[in-house]
Amino acid sequence: MAGLDSLQDKLGYRFQNMGLLEQALTHRSHGMPHNERLEFLGDSVLNFVVSALLFRAHDEMDEGDLSRVRSNLVKQAALADIAKTLALSELLRLGEGELKSGGFRRPSILADAVEAILGALYLDGGFSEVSATIERLYQPILAHIDVRTFGKDAKTLLQELVQGRGLALPQYAVLATRGAAHNQTFDVVCEVAPLQIREQASGSSRRAAEQTAAAQAIAVIEALGPTRHQGRRHHRPAQLSLPVAVPQEKK
Repeated sequence: MAGLDSLQDKLGYRFQNMGLLEQALTHRSHGMPHNERLEFLGDSVLNFVVSALLFRAHDEMDEGDLSRVRSNLVKQAALADIAKTLALSELLRLGEGELKSGGFRRPSILADAVEAILGALYLDGGFSEVSATIERLYQPILAHIDVRTFGKDAKTLLQELVQGRGLALPQYAVLATRGAAHNQTFDVVCEVAPLQIREQASGSSRRAAEQTAAAQAIAVIEALGPTRHQGRRHHRPAQLSLPVAVPQEKK
């Protein structure tokens, strides 16, 4: 099967038992044997190998930072991105219902398939082979992230930024709440008083609005450079969307 040959090329590994690879691509909606047990195994292997990669490459990181970066590297969204680079959507074996509902695009199904493939690879080739494959998959990702900030939300980053400059912590306040109880919009302000920065933003929750305002404040501070400037003008509320790091439920 040409698709499986291409997948193995991308993985950098040739399966001896192709049945394992086919099972790894089989969702439970398609029937037995499906990939859930392989997913369980692959999840464990992935967490260990990524932990080892970070431990060896970043001796400056403490346990908390290692845990933060690892959790963001192995979370559903990250694995779904890897699935896209492997073109797994075209290879998944799904039941009719999942096919009709677009299951081949669902991040949870894609992420599960990646973990299942790693579990299958471990069974087929052993730990050294799956470890090498994981390292190949994550090398381009690790090369383009800043481990100091990766996975931190905007409010945390802003707090660290102002503390690093010896400034008082940012202050947040709700300016207004608009709309019906089930569909509210929150207008908030984020102030960094020593720099006279006052950024306003809106969101569907107070947390989302604060995160957006914090991101705007970060952009202003970074534009100011290393010195402390004054005289920041006020902004009208902005309706922005910020991808922030929030806890995600296990798939």
